[in-house]
Amino acid sequence: MFKLLTENWGLKLISVILALLLWMFIMGERRLEVGYLVPLELQNIPESLMIANEVPSLVDVRVSGPRTLLMKVSPNDISIAVDLADLKPGLTTFKRLEERLNLPSGLRVTRLSPSFIDLKLERIKQKQVPVKIALTGEPLPGFQVGRVTAVPSRVVVEGAETELKSVSEVTTEEVNLDGVNEGFSVIVPLVHLGTYTYLKTDKTTEVKVEVLEVEPPPVAEEKPADPAQQKQDKKTE
Repeated sequence: MFKLLTENWGLKLISVILALLLWMFIMGERRLEVGYLVPLELQNIPESLMIANEVPSLVDVRVSGPRTLLMKVSPNDISIAVDLADLKPGLTTFKRLEERLNLPSGLRVTRLSPSFIDLKLERIKQKQVPVKIALTGEPLPGFQVGRVTAVPSRVVVEGAETELKSVSEVTTEEVNLDGVNEGFSVIVPLVHLGTYTYLKTDKTTEVKVEVLEVEPPPVAEEKPADPAQQKQDKKTE
């Protein structure tokens, strides 16, 4: 038995190595399918325009190919680039995104979702709107709110032209008046819930609240009785 194992051991070792190499070659050339979440890169957006619709940031890509090639692909090296340099305002559809993938030759895209994107560009505009002060609560009894002002009283909103048309004011966070008995000022954040518009400069405003003491109503004085009227009343009795 030992003689059988040791006889021609050199040839047997070579045979084992060749078999191992053949197995590795076969395994390496097996076709596999791998999924990647690929970032969508929007490049060269024109300076005076902005994207005014929802665009996915990632694309689900399934790629098939030889195992040896797939092993060389790093997810960090794959992206889909869309150049927006020459676009005008309006809606543009980009189809066949798989052609924009920077994949090594020998690999094939089997699935891509979404397979196209709709991209809406709008002009960037500015608009100055008033600040609306939001108040809540009540002063102490005997006091009332007087003049309420905001500094600044107007702010600039910037963004997509279509959405900007519907922006008429910006509101402050609520200023609480509960239990106050004197005037005060407070810096509060401004609230703007725009999707494609935003506050250009001022993010806060100073709200000044005047609190006045309410004068009690005058007490009615009791008039002294008229003697002539008293005599008349007695005669009537």
